[in-house]
Amino acid sequence: MTNDRMPVLFLGHGSPMNAVDGNRWSRAFRTIGESLPQPNAMLVISAHWWTEGSFLTGGEKPRTIHDFHGFPRELYEIQYPAPGSPDLADRVQAILSEASDRSSAVSDDWGLDHGSWSVLRHLLPQADVPVVQLSLDGRLSSKQHFEMARALHQLRGEGVLVLGSGNVTHNLRDALTRSSAEDPTTPEWAKQFDAEIAYAIRERDTGHLVAAWPDGEHARQAHPHPDHWFPLLYAYAASDDADSVSFPVEGFDLGSLSMRAVRWG
Repeated sequence: MTNDRMPVLFLGHGSPMNAVDGNRWSRAFRTIGESLPQPNAMLVISAHWWTEGSFLTGGEKPRTIHDFHGFPRELYEIQYPAPGSPDLADRVQAILSEASDRSSAVSDDWGLDHGSWSVLRHLLPQADVPVVQLSLDGRLSSKQHFEMARALHQLRGEGVLVLGSGNVTHNLRDALTRSSAEDPTTPEWAKQFDAEIAYAIRERDTGHLVAAWPDGEHARQAHPHPDHWFPLLYAYAASDDADSVSFPVEGFDLGSLSMRAVRWG
């Protein structure tokens, strides 16, 4: 067990097929995993648990959720049997309750969705690190999500690695249209939004990041819905000025889907 201060990660998880394909994205996830210190536990904020209210997985054996349709059978057969951590769920619940006037609830109804396990099976292939997921409360604004997430930084000194899993740009309709047309070109709006966010992260321009959705120039094209955007705010909020920043993954999949990853610390 380690008490070292953990880094923070944001990963662009992209297609569920990255869980099984041997491609540049999955290879990069493995390389990131090999570079990480061994955490005591993981707290994951995934784009794919969108709720009314704030919830945490509390089960000792969270189920693997196959929350997608129309993919090959091998994807549905994947299990990621990482243990849960009721103690960490209770700890996060206490931290969030103390830091804001919004309470969180521990739930056994959810498990690990593909925003978690599709990357965790590359980062931590032994599935031996306890994992807790925190949901995204769809009633909150960007600013409210960021303010709630700032309290999570203290987990890092307790050996907990905070992971946000979404995408810096995520216009699925555009990406699928380009894929079906076999058009790999990246549109200017995606390039510009991705570049502006990378610059704001490097410069720790909190104001820009908090206002980027829905008020940014290309915000609605980059994110018709903010589910893949908010996990980045959680990861950024758990970092601080003392952290080094790197982008271990850059580039676009399906033309307009940014696969940028960020590591703080």
